[in-house]
Amino acid sequence: MKRILIVDDERTILTALRYALEDLYEIDVADNAETAFEILEAHSVDLVLLDQRLGDVDGLDVIRSLHARKPEVMIIAMTAYGSIEASIKAMQSGAYHYVTKPLDIQSLTVMINKALEFRSGGAGGMGGAGMQGGINGSGGPEDSRMLIADSAAMRYVFDVIDRVKDLDINVLITGESGTGKELIARAIHERSNRAKHSFQALNCAAIPLNLLESELFGYEKGAFTGAHQKVKGKFELAHQGSIFLDEIGDLDLSLQAKLLRVIQEKKVTPLGSEKSIDVNFRLITATNRNLAESVRKGLFREDLFFRLNVVAIEVPPLRKRKEDIPLLCQHFLELYSTRFGKVVSGISATAIEALEAYDFPGNVRELQNIIERAVALSMDSIIQLADLPGDITGISVYKSSRELVPVYVGERLDEVERRLIEATLLYCEGNRRRTANLLGLSERHLYNKIKEFGLGEV
Repeated sequence: MKRILIVDDERTILTALRYALEDLYEIDVADNAETAFEILEAHSVDLVLLDQRLGDVDGLDVIRSLHARKPEVMIIAMTAYGSIEASIKAMQSGAYHYVTKPLDIQSLTVMINKALEFRSGGAGGMGGAGMQGGINGSGGPEDSRMLIADSAAMRYVFDVIDRVKDLDINVLITGESGTGKELIARAIHERSNRAKHSFQALNCAAIPLNLLESELFGYEKGAFTGAHQKVKGKFELAHQGSIFLDEIGDLDLSLQAKLLRVIQEKKVTPLGSEKSIDVNFRLITATNRNLAESVRKGLFREDLFFRLNVVAIEVPPLRKRKEDIPLLCQHFLELYSTRFGKVVSGISATAIEALEAYDFPGNVRELQNIIERAVALSMDSIIQLADLPGDITGISVYKSSRELVPVYVGERLDEVERRLIEATLLYCEGNRRRTANLLGLSERHLYNKIKEFGLGEV
C-alpha cells in the first residue's frame, strides 16, 4: 500500500482527509513542517499532500525544501487561495500538481493516483517507455509526429507537459532547431482539455512581414489588393483550441505590440474591419533564440516576453540525450521501411556507435534525415556503417576536400542544399558575399537560407 503524508495546520482537515483516504493508502499526518520532515526521514513516503499556508511558514518554501531533500517524493499542493499564479509557483517550486479547497475527494483521489503512477513510470505518466508509443498522431510507425524518448532529460520535459497541459497559461518552448519544439506544443494541446478543438501552427520566420499580420488576424474582402474574400486568421481558427507560434523571436516589433494586445484582450480585429472578434485560445510559442538577450538588445518587447514566459520548457539537444538515439533510430527505421516498402529491421552496433559519437548539430531532424537516406539506399535488412553519411563515419570525401560535396541517390534536396551552402561558406572562410556570388544567390537569399538551416556559427 502506498504511503501518503498529509501536512496541514488545521486539525479538522487532517482528520477528514485521513478518514477519507485511509482505506486506500497508508496515512501519516503532520500539522507543521518540522513534524513533516521528521516523518519523511523516518519513513518511506510516496506522496505528500501539503497545504501552502502552514501558519507563519510559507508552503512554497516547504515545497522547495522537500523537493530538494526528497526529489523522488511526489507533492500535491493544497490551498484555499486558488489562482493560476499560485498554481504556477507551486509547480515551479517542485509540486506535481495543485488542488484548491474545499477538496473534492473523488477528484483528489484521481490526482493522487496519477501522481503515484507517474512516480512509478507507469502509463499514467509521460516518462519512460510509455512514451515510445508516442503522444501525437495515431501512435503507429507510419506517424512521424511522435515524441520518442526515455532519457532523464526528456522525462523532465514530459513531467512539465503533464503538469501544465490543463492550465490555461502561456507556455514558451525553447531549444535548438530540430529538437522537436512543435511536437512538444502538439503534445500539450493533444493531452489538454482543449484537444477536441483546433491546433493552429504558424512559423513567424517563414512568412513575409506584409503577409504575417493577415495570417494571424485574418482579413475582410477588399482589405487589400488580392483580398477577394473574407479569410479567418490563425487566432480565430484556434478558438477554443490552441495556437502555436514558432520562431516567435523573429516577430517584428510592430507585430509584437499587436500580439500583446490580443493576449491581453482575447480579441482580434481582422484587416479591413472595424469590429473585433472574441477569441478563446491557449497560446504556445517557441524559439531557438535567447529572448532575454533579445529584450536587452531592444529586439523584443519586455512586456511581451513576460506574458509569453509564464512557463518555460527547454528541449535538450540530441547531443545531451544520446541514450535516446537507439529508440529514435528504431522508430525512423519502422517509419521509412513502411513508407518505402522495404524490409529494414535494424541497425548494426557499429552504426549505432558512430551515431552516438556524432554531435548532431541538426538534432532529431538531422537523425531522421540520416535514417531516411540509409533506408532508401540500403541493400540489406540491417543498416550498416557504410550506409551512413561520411560526415558521421569519418570517411567522407567532403571531409578530405573543401571543393567536393557528395550527393547520394534518394537524399533529400533540403539536406543537399544545406550541406552545399555550409561547404561553400567554409570554402569562402565565412565570407557571405563571396559565398552568395559562387552560389548565384542574392545576399538576402543566402542570409535567409543560413537562418533556415541554422548555419549562423559557420
